[in-house]
Amino acid sequence: MEKPFPVRKEIRLKGYDYSQPNAYFITICTDKKKNLFWNFVNEATFETIPLSHDGKIAEAAICEMPVHYPTITLEKYVVMPNHVHLLILIHAGEQGKAQSEPTISRMVQQLKGIITKKIGFSVWQPRFYDHVVRNQQDYDEIWQYIEENPWKWKEDRFYNEGM
Repeated sequence: MEKPFPVRKEIRLKGYDYSQPNAYFITICTDKKKNLFWNFVNEATFETIPLSHDGKIAEAAICEMPVHYPTITLEKYVVMPNHVHLLILIHAGEQGKAQSEPTISRMVQQLKGIITKKIGFSVWQPRFYDHVVRNQQDYDEIWQYIEENPWKWKEDRFYNEGM
């Protein structure tokens, strides 16, 4: 008798249109949370994020997102050893919706695909985390979190020593 697949918890807001104008906080993790994106150094002494070759590929693809999606602004991002954080703003078009209506899922799927293709092997876990930004305080806290995250790597919930 075959075992049924476990039922995955729904992580998106039910009925929410993820193409509507708003700010979104996205976290995308590497498969098995493998540390691929940094050259490891003593975190207490680094001044800039020590991106590996794969980390530079990820960063370049992230920075190109607004070129592919002119209705978004990449407000803030950071490439961590085994995940990336994005703060994306989808702008309204003339009718109040984004002009080309990219959804967060579509943007993440394409970003993952571009990075995977350039690196040459599958990098990502199947899903991603998102948070619909609710207000200015929420936005400010997320901005600060992204800003400080590299220097708090060992306290990060995705911290993974040596993988």
